[in-house]
Amino acid sequence: MERKTSRAKELTLAAVFAALMAVGALISIPLPFNLVPLSLQTLFLYLSVLILKDRAPLSQAIYLMMGAVGLPVFARGMAGYAVLIGPTGGFLFGFLLASFASGWLMRRAGERGYTDFAAVGLCMVVVFALGWVWLAGWMGWNFWAALWAGVIPFLPGDLLKAAVAVGVAKKIRL
Repeated sequence: MERKTSRAKELTLAAVFAALMAVGALISIPLPFNLVPLSLQTLFLYLSVLILKDRAPLSQAIYLMMGAVGLPVFARGMAGYAVLIGPTGGFLFGFLLASFASGWLMRRAGERGYTDFAAVGLCMVVVFALGWVWLAGWMGWNFWAALWAGVIPFLPGDLLKAAVAVGVAKKIRL
């Protein structure tokens, strides 16, 4: 039987995860060979899905809205609508879409042993797929260049962040 949470608690947790996404974006390392920096955003995305489940999209929507209205919450302290439609916009919108898909999976599958890994794996696939296609559009539809610029260099780090998120979520699960 699952505990019911109050609407106020859900909104508070969504706001906390939106703030953590902003902090994760500010902890970024620009890479000299491409437009996509290394950041901790996906760590907090994975945690939001694992903790908030199907409420995770609210945290991602809050995060995207904060950046869209001009708060410097995107990687390298960037902000504004231009970032959302820029080369990394696919990854940013991927956060929202991935939180819907993975959150739905978390709620639907319940507390099975594989659910955390499946949800985080789905999250990674959605973020990287949307980011890759979007970046390819920015690179003149060169899918191979976009794959090597926006996906391949980040997979090892994201696998590590996914493992950390699953471990942390098991410890702090609500």
